[in-house]
Amino acid sequence: MKAYIVKLTFEEIDPPIWRRVIMPAGATFNRLHEMIQKVTNFQSKWIDEPYHYFNVEVDGLFITNNPLMHEEYQKGFNGLTLKQPSHLKIDKYLESNGQLLYRYDSGDDWRIIVDLEEIVEDYYFGFPTVLAGEGTAPPEDVGGPPGYAHFLTVYHDPAHPDYSSIRAWAEAQEYKPFNMDDINKRLKNSQYQKTEWDRIDHENYYVKSDKYRGPK
Repeated sequence: MKAYIVKLTFEEIDPPIWRRVIMPAGATFNRLHEMIQKVTNFQSKWIDEPYHYFNVEVDGLFITNNPLMHEEYQKGFNGLTLKQPSHLKIDKYLESNGQLLYRYDSGDDWRIIVDLEEIVEDYYFGFPTVLAGEGTAPPEDVGGPPGYAHFLTVYHDPAHPDYSSIRAWAEAQEYKPFNMDDINKRLKNSQYQKTEWDRIDHENYYVKSDKYRGPK
């Protein structure tokens, strides 16, 4: 099936934090959001607060899952047409622009560049797969890039007076190192296309090998 290989890169973070993901075509912007949340340490699905939403501005559209914005602004925001992400697919916007800017959490204002690296026709799984990545993604509510820089300073300094408390807080926020296998297990629940099992080398649904997922 048709699929996109995209690279997700956090803005304003050094050293860089990035993920390379292959995802079936036909994803809505909600599916893009879900995928980004699962390949990072963000936890929006557990949080019901008005700033833990996302938006993407592209081709005169302001696409967001923020219900308060849709209630207040109805159809337009800052000269842009307001759109719900649940039924709007990313395909034509990603292909025509080659890049999308995903913004998450209006308090922390995380910005992740979604770069289209390749369009392929031979991906057979109905869900995304992480192919590569580097860096531990920031936890929720850490204060954006500046707050994350301070967090890391304390987190890695046992002599700092806040070391124990910040470690405990990080654990509560499910701050975990990048683990591709664990992430890919979670991504299997994000199936939005039918997996083409007849095109995959497997026995009894146990995948032995695949061009993108590798030997199992």
